[in-house]
Amino acid sequence: MNRLLLAAYPEPYRSRQGEEVLACLSEAYPGRSWPPPREVAALVRAGVQARARAVVDDTARPWWLDGIHLAALALAALALVPYLQDVWHWALHIDPGQHAIAFHFSGWYPWAEGPTRIRLLPYGLLPLGCLIALLRGRPWIALPAAAAMIWAGATSHGRTLFGDEGKAGLGYYGLGAPITARDLVLSGALCAACAALALCRPSRLRRRSYRWLAPVVLAMFVAGGLHIISVSPAFQRGLFVLEGAALIAAWVATAATGDHRWLIPVAAFAIVRMQAIVVRPDAFMQSFPDLVVLILLIAPLPALAIAAQRRQGQALAE
Repeated sequence: MNRLLLAAYPEPYRSRQGEEVLACLSEAYPGRSWPPPREVAALVRAGVQARARAVVDDTARPWWLDGIHLAALALAALALVPYLQDVWHWALHIDPGQHAIAFHFSGWYPWAEGPTRIRLLPYGLLPLGCLIALLRGRPWIALPAAAAMIWAGATSHGRTLFGDEGKAGLGYYGLGAPITARDLVLSGALCAACAALALCRPSRLRRRSYRWLAPVVLAMFVAGGLHIISVSPAFQRGLFVLEGAALIAAWVATAATGDHRWLIPVAAFAIVRMQAIVVRPDAFMQSFPDLVVLILLIAPLPALAIAAQRRQGQALAE
């Protein structure tokens, strides 16, 4: 199990020092397959810092381009989250029945039981396709998918391609109010980021392995295979923890490198989340106090800026 902790580190580090780290863990904690929680947290934190330094040391692209790319990935993932269950059921031809997320009708596809009104595709295929294209560094493929998200959200009523707007009612919202396909700020920001990336030389973009999709498949199984609906408090709190962990990881990376690229995805995330809260201030599930959520959205930006300035000051002093 100790080898799972090494996944937090970049591949060059694993090849050089991976066996040494495993040997040290075996000596320090003999007979244990997993170190204590404090040691796990320290190793993961060091791994995030090592990955961040490796990213900054790669001068093949400017920091702002990498930041826009990270922002587009974050927005595509955020847009996909409400439809994880839907895409899973569509791919496996499953009729979830009463376990479906909040749609205006329960007759989803031709194989579903119940009302005969159907839709041809799940809306979640658009952000999923956008996410995969961005992971592979192909923004010219992600851009049409993001534009189709805007079209689907703006012209949804009465259409059977994606249903009405893909999803009605409450959705997954973690650190903010629900974001559905009708909230065009998210899809518009994603489309703008994809357009900016497409205008640059695609060869300059970072290409990530398909292995990065493993967490997405796992999330689809959790939401679809276990029938955890979008308004489930368990999933809401899980998303809250996930988004909070991502913000902490951005802070750790910024504090370790003094680089500003992680400010861009955090700012994009905060703007989209806060816009949804302003538009629908009464849409919280009340799992968390509203003030706590707003502070968690606002606080990371100055925290990251201060961390970057402090790290740069330390580098100059050295």
